[in-house]
Amino acid sequence: MKRVMIVTGGGDCPGLNAVIRAIVKRASQEKDWEVIGSIQAFNGVLWEPSELKVLTTEVVKGIHFQGGTILETTNKGGPFAWPVKNKDGTWTTIDRSDEMIRKIQYLGIDAVINIGGDGSQRISQALYEKGLNIIGVPKTIDNDLSSTDSTFGFQTAVEISTEAVDKLVTTAASHNRVFVMEVMGRYAGWIALNAAVAGGAEVCLVPEFPYDIDIVKQKLEARFKRGRGFAVVIASEGAKPKDGEMVYEENTEVGYENLKLGGIASALIKQLKKAGFEPDMRETVLGHLQRGGVPIAYDRVLAAQLGVKAFEMVLNEDFGKMVAYRHPYFVAVPLLEAVAKPNLLTLDNALVKTARGLGISLGIDREVELKK
Repeated sequence: MKRVMIVTGGGDCPGLNAVIRAIVKRASQEKDWEVIGSIQAFNGVLWEPSELKVLTTEVVKGIHFQGGTILETTNKGGPFAWPVKNKDGTWTTIDRSDEMIRKIQYLGIDAVINIGGDGSQRISQALYEKGLNIIGVPKTIDNDLSSTDSTFGFQTAVEISTEAVDKLVTTAASHNRVFVMEVMGRYAGWIALNAAVAGGAEVCLVPEFPYDIDIVKQKLEARFKRGRGFAVVIASEGAKPKDGEMVYEENTEVGYENLKLGGIASALIKQLKKAGFEPDMRETVLGHLQRGGVPIAYDRVLAAQLGVKAFEMVLNEDFGKMVAYRHPYFVAVPLLEAVAKPNLLTLDNALVKTARGLGISLGIDREVELKK
C-alpha cells in the first residue's frame, strides 16, 4: 500500500476542503493508495504523539461546500522554525526538518501534497531540496502567485467583499456618509480592486500604489454638494500613503513571522480629517469574514481540478512542482518558479485601466498614472 499525505498550512481559505475531497476521490480510483492527513500543517507529524488522520471517501463525503479545513491549519512555526521555550521563559526556534522527513519515511508516506500560499510553497521547495517527494497546491485569497491564473478562495473573498460594498452603499446614501471598508491584501490589491469595480466604489487604495491623501480628499469632496452625498472607499490592509508605511502592530504570537496588519480604515479616516475633509465617516473591517463560510461554485470547481491534478502528479512522480491553472490547462510548474515572483497589480493591468475608466480613484496622480 502506497501513502500520500495532505497538509493544509497558512491562513484558511474557502475551497480547502474541496481540494482535500478531490485528492481522496481521485486516489480512491487507484487500488493501492491510502491518503493520510496531517493535522495543523506539519504539526501533526512533528507532535509527539503524531496526530494524523486517514482520509477515506466516507470521511470526505459532503465536505466540498464546507468552509475551513477538516485538517485544521496554522501559520506559526513549521519544520524549519519550530518554537521552543527556553528555561528563562523566552522563545527560540529550531530546525526539525530532517527529523520530520525521517518520520515521514518511517510512516511509509511516499509523497506529500502541501496546500498553501507563498510561504507554504517556500517550505515545500526547501523540503524538496532535502529529498522529500512533495507537490504544492496554490492556496491564497490574495491571488498573489504569478505562476497560476487564479487561486481558489480568491473569488469567494471577492464575492463576500462585493456583498459588503452593496450593503454599505445603502447606509452611506441614507446618512450622507463616507464608508471606508478594509479588506485583506497584504502586498496585493486584487480583492480590493475587484470589489471596487463590482461594487461601484469611488476610491480604491491598494498596496502597489501608495496614495496621496489630498487626491483621495479631492475625489471624495466631489461626491458632496451642500453637505449632501455619499461615497465608499475600499482599502487593502497593506495600503499605505506615499512616503509612509503600512499600518500594523508588533506581533507577540510565538512562531508568527508576518506583520500583523490592520487599521488602515481607521488611519485613513484620521488622515482625511487632518486634511480638512468634513463629511461624516465610518469604518468597516471585513477581516476574517473573507476567509470563512461556503466557497462559491467557481472556487469549488477550481479546487476540485487542482486536487485531481495534484494527485495525478503524485502518480507521475512529478515532484518538486506546484500545480497551476493556466487557462484552459492545469500544468505542473517548478516550485522555484512558483514562488519567484508575486502577482501584483501594475498600472498597465486591464482591471486597473477598467477601474480608471469607471472613474475610480486609486489615490495617485492621474497624469503620472497615464504616462506609465
